[in-house]
Amino acid sequence: MSEQNINNVNEDAEIDLVALVKRLWRKRRFVIYVTLIFMGLGLFVALFSSKEYTASTTFVPQSDNGGMSSSMGALASLAGISLDQLNSSGTLSPAIYPQLLSNVEFMKELMYTPIKFEEWPEKITLFDYFTDPQYSKPSIPGLVIKYTLGLPGVIIQAVRGEEEDTVAAVSESGIPQYSKKEYDCCKRLKEIVSIDYNDKDGYVELSVSMPEPLAAAEVASAVFALLEKYITDYKLAQVKATLDFVNDRYDEAKADFEAKQMAYAKFRDANRVLTTATAQITDDRMQREYNLSNSIYSQLASQKTQIELQVKENTPVLSVVEPVVVPFEKSKPKRAVIMVAFTFLGAFFGCAFVFGLDFLKKNGSSWPRGWKTEEEENGMRDVKEEEVA
Repeated sequence: MSEQNINNVNEDAEIDLVALVKRLWRKRRFVIYVTLIFMGLGLFVALFSSKEYTASTTFVPQSDNGGMSSSMGALASLAGISLDQLNSSGTLSPAIYPQLLSNVEFMKELMYTPIKFEEWPEKITLFDYFTDPQYSKPSIPGLVIKYTLGLPGVIIQAVRGEEEDTVAAVSESGIPQYSKKEYDCCKRLKEIVSIDYNDKDGYVELSVSMPEPLAAAEVASAVFALLEKYITDYKLAQVKATLDFVNDRYDEAKADFEAKQMAYAKFRDANRVLTTATAQITDDRMQREYNLSNSIYSQLASQKTQIELQVKENTPVLSVVEPVVVPFEKSKPKRAVIMVAFTFLGAFFGCAFVFGLDFLKKNGSSWPRGWKTEEEENGMRDVKEEEVA
């Protein structure tokens, strides 16, 4: 019995498959029409979509974490700083680089960076480019989508009216914030800028997509420069307390040394010949104070120079593997990919519509007028005649 059931199931599956193929063959014109319509849509999108050029750079974060001398460690400990901790964890992790695109100050500095565009003679900021109507020109497919699928949003925006754009760098509590236009510009920047960290090979890839090749390269260079600046500032902020402490002590020692030097010089000028014991004792005391002050001043000057050199050695360096170049070929639109995708999408929707109507028929739903084939019409007419008889 089991073998017979399996054979029946296989026969039913073969019959169903043959029936599906026959059904598609009967409705092949409809499927072809739908596919051609989608191909036309794909051709429209491929021809009228805005061109995009992608400029990229690849770099490897590096930092020289040499050890400091014990004397500098002692000075740092007086300032409440652990140099070992700074050397081990003071550098910003490359895995955090993509998160800088969510940093308000970073994005504001980027959006107000002047960029050279081929279309305009003067440099303009990215903020003006994305918010000023004379610079931002939407593509034809973008306009079609805006006034079809996005029409409800356009109507709601027109009813509400244009919101007042209040430019405020920081709130009353001192927290950085965006204005409405800055927030919209920030969203556009996140769409065109990409920072990816390859934790396996240890490199970072930065890419920027813009409608112009020169602008794409300019923005990529600006993002890289800002990224390098923020990484360096983060590292230097960790050792700034130590450097400030040493500079303060150095200034105090210098002032004390110069004061004692001048006082001792005046005493020697007034007492060229030490004829009394009091003068001799005073001379010895002032000379000891002068020598001690000179020793402290010299040591702090040496330590100050060493710490400044150490700060430079510990400054993070982004070693560029692949520099930014002006792209020659556009990255979008990929017309061949768009055409193939729309063709398959049209064929899929055409077949899905045919099979969907078959499913509705099996569940008792009525057929659309003109959809049934001649064989189906004759079959249903014969059934009705038999029922009447």
